[in-house]
Amino acid sequence: MIAPVRRAAALCALGTALTACGTVKAPHAAHPAPFATSAAPSRPPTLAPGPGGLTPVFKNGPRTDGKVVALTFDADMTADEGKRAAAGERFDNPQLIATLRALKVPATVFMTGRWADEYPVQARSIDRDPLFEIANHSYSHYAFTGDCYGLPTVTADRMRTDVERAYTAFRRAGVRDAMPYFRFPGGCYDQRALKALAPVGVTAVQWDVVSGDAFATDADAVARQVLDGVRPGSVVVMHCTRSAAPVTERAVRTIVPELRTRGYRFVKVSELVGDAKGRR
Repeated sequence: MIAPVRRAAALCALGTALTACGTVKAPHAAHPAPFATSAAPSRPPTLAPGPGGLTPVFKNGPRTDGKVVALTFDADMTADEGKRAAAGERFDNPQLIATLRALKVPATVFMTGRWADEYPVQARSIDRDPLFEIANHSYSHYAFTGDCYGLPTVTADRMRTDVERAYTAFRRAGVRDAMPYFRFPGGCYDQRALKALAPVGVTAVQWDVVSGDAFATDADAVARQVLDGVRPGSVVVMHCTRSAAPVTERAVRTIVPELRTRGYRFVKVSELVGDAKGRR
């Protein structure tokens, strides 16, 4: 099997609509703080600002107690993919959501505003299902740094607006409880991006397990990569985009029962973040 890092990097190079890997351009902050935006009325747990009041970054939960794992799915859609969607290309994956429901797997969906605009009925359905939570993945999946796998770049003065625009799209689609979590497109961020997003009051959520599902054709290989990488408290990055991650649903049908056999329990990101906050 290809080493996870090399495999993920290769997948990233194949396309710019998916966050198959996590190049991190800043140190992780890990201090817990209150949520300061109106996007999620229930005020779920977030982390405290990092040094200098920067947006905090969460990668995984505690390793020591409890075999829990969070499966996360990026619902990607860029601004220039609207025409492709109108022509019939599918950026949703209802079968994946149906499988998660059938298996009773809690999960966090990091959704772009464009995805919510294109699939409002599905966005509302995910939002209203207590198994799931919706978090922010930007509006059009543009990068927040330069040199991020060929993605177009959001300028520094528009970073905050881009995230807020996604929350507006969620509300327009009827999503009532979008979470105060944000995933950088491509996983790329730096100090400038963390500073720009600090006023929004979100926690940036990265991951420690790359599934490699982007553009993959071998569901078993994706499953093996996840199963080899998961540790207590892991956050797994996968995708909810049928056209560019076609084997994800099949991989999930292998991953879930195997991890349960190993004694793992599936949780949403908010539970991991809350646990981390409680262990300061």
